[in-house]
Amino acid sequence: MKDILNRLINQEKISKKEAKDVLVNISEGKYNNSQIASFLTVYMMRTISVAELDGFREALLELCLPVDLSDFNTIDLCGTGGDGKDTFNISTLSSFVTAGAGVKVAKHGNYGVSSSCGSSNVLEFLGVKFTNDQNILQKSIDQAGICILHAPLFHPAMKNVAPIRRELGVKTFFNMLGPMVNPSFPKNQMVGVFSLELGRIYNYIYENTDKNYAILYDLAGYDEISLTGNTKIATDKEDKVFYPADLGLEKLKPELIKGGLTVKDSAGIFMNILNGKGTEAQNNVVCANAGLAIPPVPDAIAGGDNEAAGGGEGGRGLAGAFSLSAVPGRSALIPASGGADESRGVSAGAASSFLGWAAGRVL
Repeated sequence: MKDILNRLINQEKISKKEAKDVLVNISEGKYNNSQIASFLTVYMMRTISVAELDGFREALLELCLPVDLSDFNTIDLCGTGGDGKDTFNISTLSSFVTAGAGVKVAKHGNYGVSSSCGSSNVLEFLGVKFTNDQNILQKSIDQAGICILHAPLFHPAMKNVAPIRRELGVKTFFNMLGPMVNPSFPKNQMVGVFSLELGRIYNYIYENTDKNYAILYDLAGYDEISLTGNTKIATDKEDKVFYPADLGLEKLKPELIKGGLTVKDSAGIFMNILNGKGTEAQNNVVCANAGLAIPPVPDAIAGGDNEAAGGGEGGRGLAGAFSLSAVPGRSALIPASGGADESRGVSAGAASSFLGWAAGRVL
């Protein structure tokens, strides 16, 4: 590690293999906390290379506990975090809306590190018990259209890094890696990134895979479509810029999409939106993000948003009616009676709701 650190401090880049080897060595406990913290810090002060990030990605995918969801043609909607914007949990809500519209979702998430409240913080607060049991996850996908893949349960090799990341409390290259290392290896992905430069790196890596993907960078600095400005979108088919006016909307003020200061506050916002009590700004942002993920192979945001919002009125509707129903031996979210067709076009006033949240729920 000493040689690697000296080279990195001197602004040298390491090879893909060297990057991969470092992550493997970290997983095997070969470095002390100071060395790991120094290694993370270097990448906070200089741009990571395509080869370095790809090496880290390959290491984590090889070290993870895989889960087979290949029968479901899933999509993962998530962001890198690290944008410093502290929005409400947009990608998580968008995932539920997407599932409510009939698209299978394998949502990869974690606790917040550089943000005040990650997706796992909210779901855990609401009583969700995470699992890496493949049978339960497959049942959840089959019956609910969505399952939650809580990252620490699938990446035990990174247990040595987690406390250091928490102590640092700022974004590291693990923020960059999170969306890339979904243990179910989904063929479809919508990912938001915290910088345009990182978006280009993602695109370089993903264009050499068989993924159908959309990489988002909101030009106002968000790792998701915020509707506060325009959004750069790179897909496996084309690059384009999305404008709020494409949905007939005015740009939003940033304060309209702020998240809570505590996990309890964030969970309250989350449930308000699902219960049809979200603001128009909150509903529009969720629908805009879900719109890019519907259908599973992202093509055009306009078409997708019509599915998410029921068309018309600039995305004011919030699709995806959910209720809780028993999965044998467990519980999971499933679409309310009527299925995806009835969930489309639901107005904000009669939006989706979660019923009977209680301890012991499993996604």
